[in-house]
Amino acid sequence: MAANGLVTLDDVRAAAARLDGVAVRTPLIPAAWAGGELWLKPEGLQATGAFKLRGAFNAVALLDDDARARGVVTHSSGNHAQALAWAAREQGIAATVVMPDAATPVKVEATRALGAEVLMVRPAERDSRVRELVTERGLTFVSPFDDARVIAGAGTVGLEIAADRPDAGTVLVPVGGGGLISGIGVAVKALAPGTRVVGVEPELAADARDSLARGERVAWDPADTYRTIADGVRLPVIGELTWEHIRRYVDEIVTVPEDAILAAMRLLAVRGRIVSEPTGALTTAAFLAEPERFGRAVAVVSGGNADPALLARVLTSSGV
Repeated sequence: MAANGLVTLDDVRAAAARLDGVAVRTPLIPAAWAGGELWLKPEGLQATGAFKLRGAFNAVALLDDDARARGVVTHSSGNHAQALAWAAREQGIAATVVMPDAATPVKVEATRALGAEVLMVRPAERDSRVRELVTERGLTFVSPFDDARVIAGAGTVGLEIAADRPDAGTVLVPVGGGGLISGIGVAVKALAPGTRVVGVEPELAADARDSLARGERVAWDPADTYRTIADGVRLPVIGELTWEHIRRYVDEIVTVPEDAILAAMRLLAVRGRIVSEPTGALTTAAFLAEPERFGRAVAVVSGGNADPALLARVLTSSGV
C-alpha cells in the first residue's frame, strides 16, 4: 500500500496470487449485437455469483490468527454477504452478516445457506448494527468496499481487463460503495493509462456522480437510493477510502434510467446469454444508450444473482 493509504498495483498483483485457483478468471465476451465495439466481463461466473468474492476472499486471507478466532462481520444487500460467508467458510472462520430488510430474498437465503448468521435490519441501521456487533462480540469488520484488502481483490478484475484488452478505450464499471471501480482504476490506469475508467449509476442513486461533480463526498437519503431496482448500488454515499481512489483514477460517472436497466438485463440474457442482476446490467445500459461516446469498451457485468421473479418478468415482457 502506498504511503497515502491508496492501493497500489503491487497490492492488486498480490491479491491475484492469493486468488489463483479461487476466483474464476472471467473471459471477455464480444457483444456484436450492442451496436458498437463492446466486450462483456461476466463476473456472475464466480462461485457466489458476483465479483465480490475476489475482495472478500483477499480480505479474509490477510486476517491474523486472533481476528480469525473471533470471526468476521459485515453489512450487505447480498453479494458481499454471500462472498464473505463463502470466503469465511472456505477458511474455517465464523461469519455474521447484517442485511437490510429490503434485500432480495434469494440473496438472503443464499447467504444463510453458506453458513453465515444473518441479521435483518432497516436499511438505515446497517452501519450501527455492525458497530454494535464489533463492540459486543469482538468481531472483525470486513467492509463491502471501504477496505484496502477488498479494493485490491476487486482490482484483479482490472488486471485481467488490461491483459486481455489493453486497447480498450473505456472500461465501464457499476458504482455502489466504490470498491470495484477503485480497484479497477488502480490496475487499468497503471497498465493501460490511455483507457478511460467510467462509473455507471442509476439515476435514482447517483451519489457518486454528484460527489465527482462537486469534488467532495455527497450523501443521498437512503429512502431515495432504495427506489432503484439495482439493489447492489443503493448505498447513500461512497466510502472515504474509495472516494480517494475515485477522485484519482475515475474519469467520469454517468447515470441510466430504470427502464434502460431492465432492457439491458433482457438483452444480456437473450442476445448475450448472460444472466445479470440489475446492478450488473448498468454498464451495458450505459453503452447501449451512447455507443459512440465510449468507443471500444469493456462493460463489467458485476453479478448474476438476479431475483428469479424479476428475471422471469424481464424475459417475458415486450416492454423492455
